[in-house]
Amino acid sequence: MWPAFIAVTLIDGLLLHLLPPIGTGVDLIPAILLATFGNLILIGVLAPWLARRAWSRRPAAEPGAPPKAQLEVLTDRIGTGLLIASIVGVVAAGLAARPTVVSETEDTQRNAEAFRNLVLHSGDPELIRNLETANTVRLREDYFRTCVARDDRRHYFCAFVDTSTDPAEVTRDSSAEPNSIYRPSP
Repeated sequence: MWPAFIAVTLIDGLLLHLLPPIGTGVDLIPAILLATFGNLILIGVLAPWLARRAWSRRPAAEPGAPPKAQLEVLTDRIGTGLLIASIVGVVAAGLAARPTVVSETEDTQRNAEAFRNLVLHSGDPELIRNLETANTVRLREDYFRTCVARDDRRHYFCAFVDTSTDPAEVTRDSSAEPNSIYRPSP
């Protein structure tokens, strides 16, 4: 179990770094530390508990082997299985946290990416926290207005995104009106 612990902890740490379960990401060293503590809990707390419960319900596997040795082998096997399962859990959490962008065209995809980058690099925790409220209207070919709600849900942060340029050009809109009532000036 212990060689598997070292290998799986390094794999979990690398996966946490490359495929973080949180939007801000996880640096490599903190990711390895998180994986170490998580895996220690799996093999130090959960594996012995599960092994004792399973061992008490099964007949002796090796009639001549001492019960303590049988329990130790079972604990190692369960611990190794839990470590392997932790890899699956870290991958699942990382994939579940990836941003979902539903887009009908390449232009709307580029709009979403440009606006998301603007919000993430703004340093405004309120905007980052409310990014899932973003909505977009197409004003004309290759030109969009995308807004994200503020915490009070009455005021919005909006920007115009021109996807005809590479990279897309993003300009902040001074209006705080949501797209539902926004009327472009002629």
